[in-house]
Amino acid sequence: MVTPRLDWHLECSACARTRPADGLATVCDCGQPWLVRYDGRRPGPAGEAESRWREGMWRFRAFLPLCQGEEPVTLGEGDTPLLRIDRTGRRLGFGNLWLKDEGTNPTGSFKARGLSAAVTRAVAAGAARFVVPTAGNAGVAAAAYAARAGASARIYAPRTTPAAILAQIVTFGGELIVLDGHIGDCGKAARNFAAESGATDLSTLREPYRIEGKKTLGLEIAARMGWRLPDAIIYPTGGGTGLIGMWKVFRELLEAGWVEGPLPRMYCVQSDGCAPVVRAFERGQDHCDPWPEPWTIASGLRVPGPLGDRLILRALHASGGAAIAVSDEQITRVAREVSAEEGIDLSPEGGAAIAAAIVGRERGWLRPDESIVAFNTGAGWLYRNPADLLQS
Repeated sequence: MVTPRLDWHLECSACARTRPADGLATVCDCGQPWLVRYDGRRPGPAGEAESRWREGMWRFRAFLPLCQGEEPVTLGEGDTPLLRIDRTGRRLGFGNLWLKDEGTNPTGSFKARGLSAAVTRAVAAGAARFVVPTAGNAGVAAAAYAARAGASARIYAPRTTPAAILAQIVTFGGELIVLDGHIGDCGKAARNFAAESGATDLSTLREPYRIEGKKTLGLEIAARMGWRLPDAIIYPTGGGTGLIGMWKVFRELLEAGWVEGPLPRMYCVQSDGCAPVVRAFERGQDHCDPWPEPWTIASGLRVPGPLGDRLILRALHASGGAAIAVSDEQITRVAREVSAEEGIDLSPEGGAAIAAAIVGRERGWLRPDESIVAFNTGAGWLYRNPADLLQS
């Protein structure tokens, strides 16, 4: 079998060291994440599909880590709706408010994109066993895409993870290990298991390809808007790969001539029960200090010390955006209101994004006439116990 030549290399996001992309990369020797840099690619005209895929995220292969003739590990991820939410927008004082609904992905969240890309490249490099820590949705996607690839996956999850999410992990054949503590504790367990067993660690930013899958969030927004970009993007941020990936691809699109500037202002939203990025941004730091005793109902935001902190903060500053913290009460109330108002099943993280839009308008960061895209990163049903709804 001929091994395809990879037309990209890896560059450290901190020290700028480079290395070939072959094999199974983890992090740079300096401890920071690798980023994919493409060598000599010349994407065609904007919107031109360059493969037989005419739908799903892999139709954007000109910007993705896939070689000519390679088949990705896919479940049909991507092409999620970008919906105008005019009724909510009018109520909140916005004239052009959109919601990118990632809950329609195959595994119920935006994590499908990153794990499709990560598993595709890892399997191509010879991986057959995976491990990942999760606050919830990444574990579901890792289990599903491992199964799709004919591989196995061990998932470490906090005991406080919503029961429906844990059940989905098991449904997709994942070996579920539930621990007391938070995702940071699960991350330590996952790294220990990877070191002992040789399993490939799919943790956020401990391999370089989940970012590349998340780039397709930005590609789909640009395509849906006729290769124009919104004024602002509001993104629920735990590990931050989606925000990092979008900021990366917006610059790649600009370089390719597919879009024109200015690029969107990027707004990170977190819960005030776990807001390391918000605190670092407000203090003018270039890194995050770990958040003690993290807690929020939005389990995807319960990340006390993101490895990609420097990349997140860099994107916020470079884009002219900001970081916003909202309370769990705001998250719950807004998610309930918008779900009933628009017929979209918002997760707590989606509620956080709309709650942050309200805060941004009140602070004068977001103008009523601007085009604003907020993210619902997962399906709300994954967080709910149906019996509780029947009793309420």
